[in-house]
Amino acid sequence: MDEETRYGAVRSRDARFDGEFFFAVETTGIYCRPSCPAVTPKRQNVRYYTTAAAAQGSGFRACRRCRPDAVPGSAEWNVRADVVGRAMRMIGDGVVDREGVSGLAVRLGYSARQVQRQLTAELGAGPVALARAQRAHTARVLLQTTGLPITEIAFAAGFASVRQFNDTIRAVYALTPTALRAAAPRGGGAGRATPAAGVPLRLAYRGAYQAGAVFDLLSDEAVAGIEKVGGERGARTYRRTLRLPYGTGIVAVEESDHGVGGWLDARLHLTDLRDLTTAVQRLRRLFDLDADPYAVDERLGADPRLAPLVAARPGLRSPGAADPEEFAVRALVGCAEASLLVERYGKALDAPCGSLTHVFPEPGALAGEPGPLGELAAALADGRVRLDAGADREDAEAGLLALGGVDSGVVGAIRMRALGDPDVGLPGVGVSEGWRPWRSYGVRHVLAAG
Repeated sequence: MDEETRYGAVRSRDARFDGEFFFAVETTGIYCRPSCPAVTPKRQNVRYYTTAAAAQGSGFRACRRCRPDAVPGSAEWNVRADVVGRAMRMIGDGVVDREGVSGLAVRLGYSARQVQRQLTAELGAGPVALARAQRAHTARVLLQTTGLPITEIAFAAGFASVRQFNDTIRAVYALTPTALRAAAPRGGGAGRATPAAGVPLRLAYRGAYQAGAVFDLLSDEAVAGIEKVGGERGARTYRRTLRLPYGTGIVAVEESDHGVGGWLDARLHLTDLRDLTTAVQRLRRLFDLDADPYAVDERLGADPRLAPLVAARPGLRSPGAADPEEFAVRALVGCAEASLLVERYGKALDAPCGSLTHVFPEPGALAGEPGPLGELAAALADGRVRLDAGADREDAEAGLLALGGVDSGVVGAIRMRALGDPDVGLPGVGVSEGWRPWRSYGVRHVLAAG
């Protein structure tokens, strides 16, 4: 977008662009999302940034009115398969917090200096700054939704020290952590939630959202022991267990309808709060909350075959997976066999929650199984096939096809769901090249229409 288009979005408070770019006002020192309800600044005082981290790096603090750090992520990172797109997906998954920039670079196959240079050149911020912005957002969520001590929040959000935490919160929000907690929006529940009650979250999305279709799919695919969908249609709750880097978790997501540009209500119970950022990002991928439904519907709605389907289900999403390796196994063996694998090999939760009793077995536990399942599990366990957030999709597909018993249909499902590729066609659907780069969404429309 050029500056004229961006300023037009700011002037009209167009929520379609929230998360796609940020704007900062030089006279106030504040950066905002495009839909901020404040008085539109003069054009000559506005600067534009691709990421919140870039705005923060230029000395601007987050607007307390529109909370630009809470917007949906850009759909661009899911579309792009280059090093910048892969890096952004891995930073979102917490790789920099856990492994540092050197770990990120190793996963990408580049030197740390090359990664720093490419991200800074295109996004205006390097991996450390991008991870810092993410940590600040996680800290704000914990400060304003839980009663945890501030020292615990500092380390749970990924900061190396309390001093670093305090300095970052002051720089990003122009408030101390204590003042930020006191400034929680009314009804936000600051201090009311406890670790035992979990962390309440609002998972934001842009545009329309067909929650019913997503919950239908999750209900049809639910694996006993790790997933459950309960309640009446329109008010269902999806619950599942999560295997995370530092521990395990249980999440509950409500089929709530908060309108266009709304959110899904969720609650996370974690054995280690350092997993909060990673768990949130995996839920966002599962529910496809960072999609750009405006771009998708515009392209698919121009196709005569899909036009009536798009009109009937605007904002239909292409769900991903909470655990890519788990989904790969499920795509190969089916839900019934996956439930048996949970019983035989799944790790039991220390504190079961109703019918949620286990986390899905790790690939290494399944590597001894005979046939295609064992071969797939062994390839996942030893790294010959990578399905993590920053995996190269072409390499992953080639590795999967080289395994015995893994056909193109299974590979397509894995690429669409586990790798979050928005442009995948499945055999038997009759996908058109005119649907690119949103073929995965076209497939979802065809399948949802029966």
